[in-house]
Parts: sequence; structure tokens; C-alpha cells
Amino acid sequence: FLHLMAIGTRSGAIKLYGAPGVEFVGLHEENNTVMQIHFIPDQCQLVTLLDDNSLHLWSLKQHSGASELWEDHLIPEINICFLFCRIPEDYCNRRSCELVEALQEHPKNPDQILIGYSRGLIVLWDRQNNKVTHHFLGSQQLENLSWQRDGSKFISCHYDGSYTQWPVSNDNRQSLFSCCTFIQAHLEPMLPYIIFQGGMPRASYGDRHSISVIHGSQQIAFDFTSRVIDFFIIFSSEPTAEFDDPSAMVVLAEEELIVIDLKSAGWPAVHPPYLASLHCSAITCSHHVSNIPLKLWERIISAGSKQNVHFSNMPWPIDGGTNIAPDPPQRDLLLTGHEDGTVRFWDASGVCLHLLYKLSTVRVFLTDADPNDNMNTMGEDEWPPLRKVGTFDPYSDDPRLGIQKIYLCKYSGYLAVAGTAGQVLVMELNDEGAEHVVDHVEADLLQDQEGYRWKGHEKLKTRDGPVQFEAGFQPFVLVQCQPPAVVTSLALHSEWKLVAFGTSHGFGLFDHQQKRLVFVKCTLHPSDQLALEGPLSRVKSLKKSLRQSFRRIRRSRVSSRKRRGGGGNTSETHEANGKFDQGILQEMELAPVQRKIEARSAEDSFTGFVRTLYFADTFLRDSSRHCPSLWAGTNGGTVYAFCLRVPPAERRMDEPVRAEQAKEIQLMHRAPVVSILVLDGRNIPLPEPLEVAHDLSKSPDMQGSHQLLVVSEEQFKVFTLPKVSSKLKLKLTALEGCRVRKVMVANFGSCKTDDYNENDLAVLTNLGDIQIISLPFLKLQIRYPCIRKEDVSGIASCVFTKYGQGFYLISPSEFERFSLSTKWLVEPRCVVDVPEVSSNNHTHSRSVMENASRKSRENLVFLLSELQHIVVDYLGSLGSIEFFITNKQLSPYYILD
Repeated sequence: FLHLMAIGTRSGAIKLYGAPGVEFVGLHEENNTVMQIHFIPDQCQLVTLLDDNSLHLWSLKQHSGASELWEDHLIPEINICFLFCRIPEDYCNRRSCELVEALQEHPKNPDQILIGYSRGLIVLWDRQNNKVTHHFLGSQQLENLSWQRDGSKFISCHYDGSYTQWPVSNDNRQSLFSCCTFIQAHLEPMLPYIIFQGGMPRASYGDRHSISVIHGSQQIAFDFTSRVIDFFIIFSSEPTAEFDDPSAMVVLAEEELIVIDLKSAGWPAVHPPYLASLHCSAITCSHHVSNIPLKLWERIISAGSKQNVHFSNMPWPIDGGTNIAPDPPQRDLLLTGHEDGTVRFWDASGVCLHLLYKLSTVRVFLTDADPNDNMNTMGEDEWPPLRKVGTFDPYSDDPRLGIQKIYLCKYSGYLAVAGTAGQVLVMELNDEGAEHVVDHVEADLLQDQEGYRWKGHEKLKTRDGPVQFEAGFQPFVLVQCQPPAVVTSLALHSEWKLVAFGTSHGFGLFDHQQKRLVFVKCTLHPSDQLALEGPLSRVKSLKKSLRQSFRRIRRSRVSSRKRRGGGGNTSETHEANGKFDQGILQEMELAPVQRKIEARSAEDSFTGFVRTLYFADTFLRDSSRHCPSLWAGTNGGTVYAFCLRVPPAERRMDEPVRAEQAKEIQLMHRAPVVSILVLDGRNIPLPEPLEVAHDLSKSPDMQGSHQLLVVSEEQFKVFTLPKVSSKLKLKLTALEGCRVRKVMVANFGSCKTDDYNENDLAVLTNLGDIQIISLPFLKLQIRYPCIRKEDVSGIASCVFTKYGQGFYLISPSEFERFSLSTKWLVEPRCVVDVPEVSSNNHTHSRSVMENASRKSRENLVFLLSELQHIVVDYLGSLGSIEFFITNKQLSPYYILD
């Protein structure tokens, strides 16, 4: 056995999975839906059937020391042969056979095929003798068939919820109660396992997605959170064994993959090492942290293991192939925030995303759902007994719980998360569960403004008194923004014990060591009334619409007067224009074409929307003394700089942190500020907080002059500090016609030597291109097409890593990884051992195919006609026979098979 699992997707992809790290992906050129996948016995090959009736042959081949998935053979269209035989006459008079619903090969004799028709007729066809050996007359609509391992009986499942066991020797049958439709069933011998999909009482459970398992007196109906696509059973016995001995059931649901352990008591689920449900609740944000320290890594894994006690201890049963990829050079975390208020920690070091730990913020707030409720409990008094399995739950108890921003300090273990209703939680890692009170502080961002009224949602209500938290990240303080708008930016400096947050109304600074608000700054413009209406109201006011309409009328009148006034000297104008064009033609060929970028007015957008926050220890007041500072960039192209006074460690709890505004920069083009960065005297970005203290980075150069890089959606601009004078800039929108969506400093190392590396800007534009721009000279190094420009959600979900990699959502449930650095490549590299018999069988089948391909089309049609005569002569005694051949495109491989 290969011990591999194949999954076909709606977009035409085929994916093979084995042991963790063993993964193969193939893509059909037609991008049609994959309807069926079948492995060829004793070979590293499989056949796929698409919804356009084309068959594709795939093979696992060795290349450069690793296995790869290749497409070998294509059959554009399937030849369809229909055989209708009336047996017996009274059965035919009542109904027609209609469609073939099931085909099952005899487990002991491959020459016998069990054929099931939709109206209930089942026949056992002998391919070698070309005859029907048995026929079974069912009275209900057929859904599926399944053989017992020894071939002595089979089970049929029907639309009315009944299943029937048929001994092959006679027509005696056994059945149970009628319920919902059976879709699929498996019958196992010894003390039999009867496993079927559906079959629940229609009146009470017609909307459930269930698979029932019956083993002796034990019966459980597994209730899945989404529609069941398919399932199969993994056997622990050898192929020649007398009994199946099922060990696990693998269920592919529409939204997740679930494996049930059939060996352990209670049949628990198995914790998946890959294909975990990323979107169990909708992903709202993501945050990547590179090179996690070992101590923090182990503490997170320890906290996550305490959440997985309800999973089975069974090793992952799909264990085919061998992962030969080298061990990851570092430990990486991908944190995803979700709509239900949870944060999930994923191991992103290797090929597969593996869930390590789940953090929930729901316990801090009062919601309609009680967090102590166990949704996976089984109703013992119900019949049949139901057990909810799976993690997919797209329905949030309260959309205000959604996580919008995440910031993790890997050195101190502090975590800050911000949500949809203006909540900012600061947490620290605790190895044991604890019960404590979460301090609550409100930050009124409109305290100096009058006449503003918030029209959006209310803030979340907090719990009074101590709250019980499990081991892991536990919140110790809650900062509630007022108005409770979505938190749009977040920054954490664990060395100074400060956290900064921003919304569409302004930003603030909070001291989480003293649990004290340092300051708030309102960034609202008088025209930003829309920012006070909340995220659910985006309709322009009547006053603003009328004002814009009159402005358009005024502009059209002025432009028409200009055209009429300049119409007298048309000949002189054309002559002057001609001379001017000839004079500057050569200059235009040398200079790049720049689009005209007009300065935006303050009324065009949410000018007070805070887009980015940044902590830096730099020269802000003068060139002789550096100090801690906080920088904020808004949607209106404004940059605020605050000078901070942080007391030394020995007086940190006694003296307050003080802040004073030192600079305010207004970009002329007023484009939204996407990122802010300070470069030291060696033109190197300032290190992360506590990075120097842990000897993981050199101390920044404080002797030379620092530079400030401001990245807006339209251009990059470098200023000198502390004077804030413009030094150089790169116009992206004017030259490229695109806008910046994501930007991050990435470290690119050399593959040949470890002594050389450089820091560049990785930039994602609204066209889906990724550009690498050098620092500090802002020169475009290279451009890569990465994401389709139509994929707006994919562009919005993109997150860069520190070492030149990136992730983005290609669907709500799947991240795509890319790498911009040749040194940091994460790709599957694995080997699947080819069975010894496969090479001979493959050579034999290929020779048969080559011989058959030499025959002409007429000979193949002749073979079909001869087959028709044989069948007619043999079955003539059973009644009239209708034999139809649809000959679209005959294939030698299909006919021989």
C-alpha cells in the first residue's frame, strides 16, 4: 500500500498527502472539477475523472532524488456504453432500470462486478463469461453498495434510509428502520462495523450532516459541521488477512478533514498534523513572527497540548512516503485572528501549517454564549446518540469580538490583540491556569472635541470580578477605546512596557506596567462625519452629495468658458504646439512618463484614520540627544511624532511615562501613510525591542545622522532627522500606476556566504505585483507578479516575513506561501517508494497500450459490435435487450481496460 490520500478540488487541483511533510500537488489544465480519483493497484499511479468526462493518468516519478507528481496520459472524452436487460419480465413492466448508481468489484474475484441501478435492481456480472450470475430485486431507490471482505454478502443503502444485507447465494435480506437517505456504507466482518452516511430520522435530523458507526451494541452518529463530501476506512490488517480490522475513518467534509480513531474507546478524533481548518471562524487578520526562541516555543506547545486532551493518542494513520526535506533552520509562528474572538498559533516552520495553540478572548466579555458550554458533548438521552465533531463554526456569537490587529513580542512573551469594538487586550504567558481580575481602562479619543456623536455599535460589556483562564496567554488589562470603533493600528514595545493603538478617530499610548493611559490624540477632520457612523453605515450624507454636485457643475462651466475663450487663434495655437512638440520629443523619450497626481482634499476620505504606529529611539528634538518616540501616520498623509520620557528601570513603577508632541509632517499629496521606518547611522533599520538585549542584533549606530522613511500609498520619501528635511523620494503611482498595499523590511541573505546580507523593502501593490526596493537609496531591484489584481481579498490578507517570505489567502481556507529569497525556501521534498511489482505492471500496461494504439478506429468499432452480438445471443432468453453505443472518441487505453 502507498498509504497516501488523494483529494480533488473544484478548481481542478489534485493533492496527495501522506506522512507530515509528504505532499504532492497537480493541476489539470482545464481547471474543471475533479469528480473521482482512483489509485491503480500495485502502482504509483492514479486516474482522475473530471466533470467534462475526461480521464487523466498521474504518476509519481523519481526526479533529482525526490518524487514528483506528473500527468502521463489524457483521454479527452469517455466512450459510453449502455446495456439494458429486462430481468425478469414483471420487474421490467413495473419500472425501468434507469441510471447506474454503483459499481463494485468483487473483493476476491476481479472478474465479477456488482452493478446497482437507481430503481433498486442489482446484478452481479461475470466479465470472463459475459453473463449475469445473480440478480437482486430491490424495491427502494438505490444509493450505494459495499462488499463484505470475503465476498459472501454485500450491503445496499437506499433513499428511504434503509439498508439491506444481501447474501450472494440467495435473495434473503435483513434491514432496519427507515430514515434519511443513505449515501455510502461500509460493511466489515467479524463483529461487524456498519458505517453509513445519512440514515438519520428525517423529521428531527434532516438538516444534519452525519455518519453513523455501529459495532455490536455500540452506536454513534457523528454530526459534522459541514456537508460530507466523501469518506473511507483505513484498515490495520494486511491485504491477505481474513478480516478487515478497521482502525480509522477519514471523512472529507466540505470545510475540513476529520479522522476518527476506531480502535480507542469512545472513537475519539485524531489531531490533524495538516489540513486543519484555518477558517473554522472567518480569518480577519494575520501576523507572522520569525525565529521564535526555544523557551517561548516550548511554553506555547505545552499550553496547546493541554487543550488537546480530548483527541486520540493514535499516530496519524495516513503515513505514506518519507519526508527528506532538511529540518527548518528556525521556528516560525503564524498568528491568525478570527471573527469569533480567537487567535490561533500555527507552526509555519515547514510545509504544513500545524495548529499549536488557540487563544480565546471571549471570557473577558459578556456574550450570549456561555464559554463554559461544551459543544462537543454527546446527548446520552438522544436516539440515535449524536456527537458533534469538527471545529468549523462560521457563526460568531457577536461580530464585535472579531480580532483586527495582533502584535507578539517573542522575547518577553507579551501579546497585544485589538478587536472590532475598540477593545485592546494586553496579555502575558502563564504556564498554569489562573483566576484573576482584568483591569479595565477607557481611552476617550474625542475628549477635546465637541459636537461629535458616535452612531455605530456599542462597546462589549466586560465581566465583573475574577475570571478563570486556562494555561497560555492570559489578559491582565483591557483598554477600551471610545468611541468603540475598529482598531486600525497597533504597536507594542515590551522594553518600555508601552502599547499604542489607533482607530478612525485618533490614537493613544498606554503604559501596561503602571496600567495608566499616557495620552490620547484626536485626528478627526471636521469633514470626517462618516467616521462617526460606524462600519455598518457608508452612505453619503445629502449635504455632502449636494455640495459635490454643485462643484462638478461649477467646474464644467469654467472649463467650457476656457474652451470658448481660446477658440479665436486656432491656427497660431496649432503652429506653436507643433514647434513645442518637436522641441521636447527627444526629452520625452529619455524621461520616464509620470502621471499627474493631484493633491487630495481633506474631504476625500477618512483623513483621521490611523494607518500605522511605530516606536523608535532616535534623534527627534536635536542631533545631540536621542530619546524614545512614537510615530503615527494617518489616512490624510499626516505624520505625528511624540517625544517620550520613559523612567529608568529602578523608578519605572514610581514615575509616570510622559509624552509631548514634537513634530507634525503633512505630505503634499495627502496619500495615506502605510508605513514609517527609522534608519540608523549605518542606514540599517532600528532593531526590534529587546533584540539587542538578547544579543541577537547589533546595537544601532547613534553617532551618525538618522533618517526617516515615510511610505505612502503613492510614493516613498526619505527625511533627515531631526530637521525633517526631504532628502530623496520614489514616486510609485506616478511612474508605475499602482498603489502600495503592504510593505515590510525584509532581510535578504546570500546563499554562498553567511557574512553578507542586506535589508530591502518588500512592497505589494494593488496590482498584485511584489517589488523589491533598496534601502536607503530607494532603487527598484526587481518586480514579481504574485497575486491576481482581481483577487482583492488575497492582496488584503498578504503578510510578509522578516526573511523575505510571505503568505496570502488563495481561498477562505487556504494560505499560499511564496518566497522572495533563494536562501529561505520552504517546499515539500519527499520520496514515495515504488512497489516492486509496479515496474513490471507499468511496463506491461504501457506495451499493451502501444500495441492497441496501432489498431485503427474501425477495428475498435468492430470489437464493440462483436461484443454486442455476444451479449445479445447470451441474454436473449431473459427478454429483449437494448444496447446503445455512444462513440464520441474511442481510446485504446479505455477499451482495453
